[in-house]
Amino acid sequence: MSLARTPEPWLRAARWLVCGAALLPLGGCGVAALPCRVTSATLKVLPVVGHAAATPFDMCASAID
Repeated sequence: MSLARTPEPWLRAARWLVCGAALLPLGGCGVAALPCRVTSATLKVLPVVGHAAATPFDMCASAID
């Protein structure tokens, strides 16, 4: 008895569909501001200087929106 395997092209298509569905709720500006928001959130984790270092990226995201 052999296990059925999903062909690689189907898996690749499924991955692209999942990525597209994840980005669908974001509007045009939301997609453009995403790198600024991710960088800002990452910097805010740093103690002491995190919020100060994230300020320019917060302004970047606000300007895009």
